[in-house]
Amino acid sequence: MLENLSIKNFVIVDHLELNFENGFSALTGETGAGKSILIDALSLSLGQRGDSGVVRHNTDKSDISATFNISKNAFAQQWLKENELEDDEGSLFLRRVIYKDGKSKAFINGIPATINQLKSVGELLIDIYSQNSHHSLLKHSTQREILDNFAGLDEEVVEIKKLYENWNKLHIENENFEKNKESYAQEIKDLEDKIKEFKELEFSLSGWQEIQANHKMLSNSSELIDGIQNCISILDSSDASLSNQINQVQVSLSNLSNLDDRLTNQSKIIDTIALESSELIRELNHYLQNLEINEDLKKEVEFKIQATFNFCRKYRIKPEDLENLSDEWQSRYELLAKLLDEKGISEALNEARKKYENVALKLSKKRSEFALKLNKIITEKLKHLSFTHGRFEVNLNSIKPSINGNEQVEFLISTYLNAELKPIQKVASGGELSRISLAIRVASITKANVPVMIFDEVDVGIGGGVAEVVGKLLKDLAVDSRQQIFAITHLPQVAAQSLNHFKVSKDQINSETVSQINLLDEDGRVKELARMLGGVEITKTTIEHAKELLS
Repeated sequence: MLENLSIKNFVIVDHLELNFENGFSALTGETGAGKSILIDALSLSLGQRGDSGVVRHNTDKSDISATFNISKNAFAQQWLKENELEDDEGSLFLRRVIYKDGKSKAFINGIPATINQLKSVGELLIDIYSQNSHHSLLKHSTQREILDNFAGLDEEVVEIKKLYENWNKLHIENENFEKNKESYAQEIKDLEDKIKEFKELEFSLSGWQEIQANHKMLSNSSELIDGIQNCISILDSSDASLSNQINQVQVSLSNLSNLDDRLTNQSKIIDTIALESSELIRELNHYLQNLEINEDLKKEVEFKIQATFNFCRKYRIKPEDLENLSDEWQSRYELLAKLLDEKGISEALNEARKKYENVALKLSKKRSEFALKLNKIITEKLKHLSFTHGRFEVNLNSIKPSINGNEQVEFLISTYLNAELKPIQKVASGGELSRISLAIRVASITKANVPVMIFDEVDVGIGGGVAEVVGKLLKDLAVDSRQQIFAITHLPQVAAQSLNHFKVSKDQINSETVSQINLLDEDGRVKELARMLGGVEITKTTIEHAKELLS
């Protein structure tokens, strides 16, 4: 969940520090007060592109940070672990700083990060549904994603894409091979030579690092021997050596501590120094005994290094890339070997096609199964939103095998009794699409993995009793799915259903316009709902109406 949002010098915000709770929270305020500031600032902390225009007038930078509790978000925890950015406290701290020259910095748990990293982890934390999301809902790709998310088909979707890409790659390679047999024959010969030469190097990245370390040591062995002998001489070779001087201090302090107990600790320190000094001398002598000028070993190491550099120079690559590239060469060689063996490529193509078809068939069955469930849930939600005789249906149209499976997902709807089911974009008006979108989102995201959802004025075009239903849907969604729900709304019926109510206001301070966001108490909620109900002039009637809404 989102626990805290800190906004400094952002557009018309001086400094805001907001703490949030679980459940359904509403944000309201007059037009132009800055209700979108929360989403805009939060979006920047989640990796959205920003520019210097967001930096408040007469300041150097905007600073936005968001704190999340991810103790129950396994996906975010895994992402942080994979990127070595985890926090032992089960929390996640995102920060974005944007300077007035347009440059920006990003941080994850206090560690510098890229904007892409912010965006990547942000997708595991928050989903934002805006008025524009109505339009994205008209796309078949969005409709497919909604069904797949509802059905929990994340793994199957990833797998079908990989299998299709592998099958398609083999198919393209086979076609190219038929056109370029001679060049392919030459390529496999070149690969054979390259792989043979590489094997003769007996190269490994860890071995390469060890050889370089040995070469450095062997090349400087004379200097190392002279240096170590000099160190030993200073420590332990005469009456004036450091070791003897330490021993003298040790004896003196031991005698003095007998005269004054306060010197006991100092006496213990010199005892430790004497012990460490003896250990150092022993270790240096041991190192010296094992350090030999081995010319044969030096020549062997230099030969291996030179052979590696010659190989890398020949093929214009770096030693650090050799291991990964050798795997690519082997894979390419095996593919070309199959292509040269017509039976081999035929078998490989058939095997790739069968693997794809098996997974695609399972995917189709699961999509069909969950499409029926989604039909029922969304149709029921539509009835709550004044589509008394409305019907919703997920249509799965068979298509040629593709990267997304064997069907195209299409949302169909009828909005009145006995009406023919048609694609959403051909049926719904602007106001209807708003309600339909809300029904689809609320019905389908109950199985979403993302724990925080923000609805940005998705209730545009809705009013009256339907508005109250919308508020209850959002409230129930927060309870049923145990997710944190935010709604930026202009409808008092929606705001009244919230557990937490924030008011956005705009004031003039020191001749500057400043936006504020405050959590309302009971009395504040009544006044804000009355304003939303009655406009500029608040009457006793609107106050009573507001109290009634809250009750």
